[in-house]
Amino acid sequence: MSVQESTFHGFANPVDPSPTELRAWAYHPDSVPLTSMPPDWDLLVSGDRLVTTLFDLAMDPTCPARRFALHCLYIYAADGIRTNFRAHPKRRFRKLVEQAEKNGDELMRVWAHNSRMLLARPELFVYRDWCEGGLVRENRRLA
Repeated sequence: MSVQESTFHGFANPVDPSPTELRAWAYHPDSVPLTSMPPDWDLLVSGDRLVTTLFDLAMDPTCPARRFALHCLYIYAADGIRTNFRAHPKRRFRKLVEQAEKNGDELMRVWAHNSRMLLARPELFVYRDWCEGGLVRENRRLA
């Protein structure tokens, strides 16, 4: 039985979910609504420990929580770039961007493009776009 087929019953610790818990929730997001999560949960889960899980979820067009995962990838990218990669390893970030460019659909290629644009021009950072979901909602390419 895959995680996608099982039912999710909640997080042991929502402030620090495991990759397995996050993946299970992402395929059954109504089981634990975002509104019931701790404040700024998106910021809490957008770190190195869960980034590959978030990336996999964002790459899956069938994942019900795909937009949330993509939103977290925008937070991850902005956090890494704005801290000059003190917050997250540049090598991991670059690998994710390259993988999104090579194997991703349009949503993921837009994320990769926008991430590269922010890397080249950090002044393009707008909190609303990168950390409050603006770029996910609008699905626009930065110029």
